[in-house]
Amino acid sequence: MNFISKVNYKIITHIMGLLLGVNGVFMLISSIISAVYNDGVFKEMLLSGLVTLIFGGLIMLVTRKHRKEIHKREGYIIVTFGWLIMALAGTIPYLFTGAIPGFTNAFFETMSGYTTTGATILSDIESMPYGILFWRSVTHWIGGMGIIVLAVAILPLLGIGGMQLFAAEAPGPGGDKLHPRITDTAKRLWLIYVGYTALETLFLYIAGMSFFDAINHSLSTLSTGGFSTKNASIAHWNDTPMIQYIIIVFMFLAGTNFVLSYFGFKFKFRKIIQDEEFKTYSFIVFGITTIVVLFLYFKSDITQSSIVHPMVWGELESVIRHSLFQVLAVITTTGFVSADYTVWTPLLTIIFFGLMFLGGSSGSTSGGIKIVRHLIMIKNGVMEFKRTLHPHAILPVRYNNRAVKQPIVFNVLGFFILYMLSFIIGVLVFSLLGLDFSTALGGAASALGNVGPALGDLGPVNSYRALPDLAKWWATFLMLIGRLELFTVLILFTPFFWRNR
Repeated sequence: MNFISKVNYKIITHIMGLLLGVNGVFMLISSIISAVYNDGVFKEMLLSGLVTLIFGGLIMLVTRKHRKEIHKREGYIIVTFGWLIMALAGTIPYLFTGAIPGFTNAFFETMSGYTTTGATILSDIESMPYGILFWRSVTHWIGGMGIIVLAVAILPLLGIGGMQLFAAEAPGPGGDKLHPRITDTAKRLWLIYVGYTALETLFLYIAGMSFFDAINHSLSTLSTGGFSTKNASIAHWNDTPMIQYIIIVFMFLAGTNFVLSYFGFKFKFRKIIQDEEFKTYSFIVFGITTIVVLFLYFKSDITQSSIVHPMVWGELESVIRHSLFQVLAVITTTGFVSADYTVWTPLLTIIFFGLMFLGGSSGSTSGGIKIVRHLIMIKNGVMEFKRTLHPHAILPVRYNNRAVKQPIVFNVLGFFILYMLSFIIGVLVFSLLGLDFSTALGGAASALGNVGPALGDLGPVNSYRALPDLAKWWATFLMLIGRLELFTVLILFTPFFWRNR
């Protein structure tokens, strides 16, 4: 009997139905928003939700008699196909309402939402119905903490263990747990996630946003997504610094490991202060911001951006705020825009391009390579010099005062090589599809890192609408493998994955 025949297809299909049901519920919530604001698409949004919910429910009903066990291989299949199924279903509101014409554009927007990339094909966002705008933000919010982590919190109700799903959805070297039971971990993460979202919504509303704008931007911020309800993104509120400072704080939090937030709520501040990744993340954010501020301060001919050369404190405050905002928006892969960083001198453009490869912390909602992987690679590189001098010495890589197991070091190095190879192939494919060099370079880095704004024709003030259809499909593939950190998706393309051991 080969491996394919041993795969527990019923449990895989059952969870696909569960994920569709979750999707349908959020579509129904979006239809309520549509009804409240009387935007003219209530019936279409309601129908989208009902179709998705009923279809998901029927799948669960048909597959209710299944073996309640998930092995590692089933976990990878469920995660990858779960995201694809969710993205396919997520196009229904766009297609039913006609808000986004064409399946390619609708799928691109949906995948960009679930992967929290924030790249959009919309050129006039403010003309969109309220229900559609809310649905866009909801796709971010669901994808932020992970569709599968949500399912992990629900699976015990169905008598199914979810450890394999959690491992596939959140791969990487970060292994901190809040609770020995994986489902309790997922619930605590979601509680923090929901709490932060509610808190930011309240603060933004008090600062002057409408409630609708506040909740949408909170959904986008905590997921490090970047979809906005305004054509100018956060630059729409450039005359309201408090709004931007609130988003800065929550972008920073969203880019940190959510386990550290839990420690903070438990008053275990020593664990936060001693965490190497957090210290490095903070140092990079404020160090790069300082460099950007100094360049902008002394570069008096930057007139194309929303920042002028500072002569008084108010203008200096503007430079600091926009610099910090954009550094955080890129490093956390949120992708909000308060100013066009591509006109801040070529050197700063290169710096922001480099930030696309950093990413936030492990255990955060951000994309990219993640700070912890960079740390382990650097530490291993330094250790290689010592091993050259002392070839017989046992010199392990240490992280947070603990020796890192050799398989983890190999995993990190392998991930980095695969990431850079994926980026290079991404650039080549975009070039073959007609994109110029800077656009192909920025588009590949942005899609793979789930950043959103890129370079060239895909810069912070541009949309992805003009991309050829094939380029949009390629971008969605890069978004997916980047969000699921490469191995989870690419392992399905290897012959040994499907081979019986």
